[in-house]
Amino acid sequence: MSPNAKPGKRLQRLFLTGLLTLLPIWLTWVVVKFVFVLLSDLSKPWVQPLSRQVALSNPAVFGWFDDPWVQTAIALLATLLVILAVGWLARRVVGQRLLRWLESVIARVPLASTIYGSARKLLDILQTQPDGTQRVVLIDFPHTEMKSIGFVTRVIREQGTGRELAAVYVPTTPNPTSGYLEIVPVEKMTPTDWTVDQAMSFIISGGAVSPDTIPFSPPSAQA
Repeated sequence: MSPNAKPGKRLQRLFLTGLLTLLPIWLTWVVVKFVFVLLSDLSKPWVQPLSRQVALSNPAVFGWFDDPWVQTAIALLATLLVILAVGWLARRVVGQRLLRWLESVIARVPLASTIYGSARKLLDILQTQPDGTQRVVLIDFPHTEMKSIGFVTRVIREQGTGRELAAVYVPTTPNPTSGYLEIVPVEKMTPTDWTVDQAMSFIISGGAVSPDTIPFSPPSAQA
């Protein structure tokens, strides 16, 4: 920064430098906080009263169990242990039988069966490679001069013409659990060689984590 720069310009540059320095830290904090709060909230309904009872049993020794941050930490740890236990069970015959039983119970509840079935199918789709179509693509969104990363969830055909159309889920940044569902002609999509993990890193980081090159025009436009 030039020593002869005007004070207003210097303040502007300092502000931009500070903002760009803090932005990745803030983004990391937002994502980590979202995940940690979500996980801890799952176990808090039973961790809080249990911790309070332990604290009341001997306030001099266990009084710290009643602190909110301790309860949050215990709830987070409990949720993580449950997730690990479910993952361990899911790889065992007993766990798979329990999962099938749970799915059969959910299937009898109209609204729950629709939600669970759709979520299960989406996760299964993202973990497999589609036939003849790349999973991670770029589409014209929100207009033709801009591209957004999307995940192809299914390829269908247009009624009457038989033209191939793709159902593409376009996640938002930095929270990819929300987004848009677009129906796009297959020839309008730009295929990529990215994996789902690479695309997720790109989305969550706001584009900071990305390869040096990326395709932009669909193959039909390049021909």
